[in-house]
Amino acid sequence: MSDGVMKRMGMIFRAKANKALDRAEDPRETLDYSYQKQLELLQKVRRGVADVATSRKRLELQLNQLQGQSSKLEDQGRKALALGREDLAREALSRRSALQQQVTDLETQHQTLQGEEEKLTLAAQRLQAKVDAFRTKKETIKATYTAAQAQTRIGEAFSGISEEMGDVGMAIQRAEDKTAQLQARAGALDELMASGALDDPTGMAKDDITAELDRLSGGSDVELELQRMKAELAGGSSGQQAIEGGQNGGSQSAPQQDRPRFDKQ
Repeated sequence: MSDGVMKRMGMIFRAKANKALDRAEDPRETLDYSYQKQLELLQKVRRGVADVATSRKRLELQLNQLQGQSSKLEDQGRKALALGREDLAREALSRRSALQQQVTDLETQHQTLQGEEEKLTLAAQRLQAKVDAFRTKKETIKATYTAAQAQTRIGEAFSGISEEMGDVGMAIQRAEDKTAQLQARAGALDELMASGALDDPTGMAKDDITAELDRLSGGSDVELELQRMKAELAGGSSGQQAIEGGQNGGSQSAPQQDRPRFDKQ
């Protein structure tokens, strides 16, 4: 395989890997990770300041001890000289001179450590300010990103281009298509059974001619029943009137009894 093909394959692989990483990367997680690393760095600087301060304090204790010994040797030399022991005075002053050299060295180291402590303290303060500013900016960016993401999802939901809404839309479309298909099939079967092209195994279905005849016969039966009821009502009214008329006539013309006749004598 040639070098050109290998380079091209490598470029394609890197491009695909970069695209996959872009999809997997969440800016909010990246910001939180960066903030965490800055906090760790700030913690290290603070530990450095504490270590330098501890070393400075240790030197100060050593300086105090050496200065105390130097003062003590000076007093001893003065006392020896007062007693006429010049040799002891010389020995005491010799030891004091050696201690003074150590004190001078420790003071130099103390000044150096004090300068380093001040520098580290200032650096820690500046780093703390940067970390605080980054934290504020990080939270602002995260909130803006979250809002933009929510707006994008809402827009996709309204437009129907999101994956979830697309699946819902497809499910609704399939349900509507299936419903329309079933309705069309049911209508076609009704038409075929009504025309007699299909036989109803239950015997309940009727063709259009039979249905029309049944409708007409049903209508005539209703008319006959209506006429019969009218006749019954009319006959009942005539008989009632006859009965009532007979009663009234009897009351008006009651049978006359023979009145007794009296003959003139």
